[in-house]
Amino acid sequence: MFNHLTVDGFFTDAAGDMSWAHRRDPEWTAFMSENASGGGALMFGRITYQQMAGFWPTPAGRAVSPVVADRMNQMEKIVFSRTLKDVSWENTTLLSGDIAAHVRRLKAGPGPDMVILGSGTIVAQLTEAGLIDEYQIVRSPVVLGAGRSLFDGVTRQVPLDLRRTRAFANGNVVSWYEPANANLGSGTKNGA
Repeated sequence: MFNHLTVDGFFTDAAGDMSWAHRRDPEWTAFMSENASGGGALMFGRITYQQMAGFWPTPAGRAVSPVVADRMNQMEKIVFSRTLKDVSWENTTLLSGDIAAHVRRLKAGPGPDMVILGSGTIVAQLTEAGLIDEYQIVRSPVVLGAGRSLFDGVTRQVPLDLRRTRAFANGNVVSWYEPANANLGSGTKNGA
């Protein structure tokens, strides 16, 4: 899972906006390009999918970051939705129904690692089910005062172990967390 949070812990503002998360500079752009160069499959909920599909395949997406745009367009994508009937972004599979069951099946089978971008509802459901192996959280240097938690709907405590952090000149700090006792092994190789 890779997501931005504000200093006061919000994933989006009260209206669902995340424009505050786009603090670009050469160091951050290089990190994002490097991070996007890894393999794997991208997982989205409907809202994030529609935002990404409306941006990365466009000239504007390519202008912001050609490397990230190319990777986003080429990578396998999985979108979970109860309302979408079809998807048009290349290399996208649409799944509906029990998200946790789908992810358990995907993790148990062969295939690439998976990463969730955005998609707070998916993150919360998969956190609740214990199916996320790593959390990459970008703490952005902004305070919103109100908004939505990335973990709305999680009903249990989920202890995490901090594995590493990296600070950037633009004020972003990335922290990598794993569920506590993750080193005991879950028998799966595909992270969500």
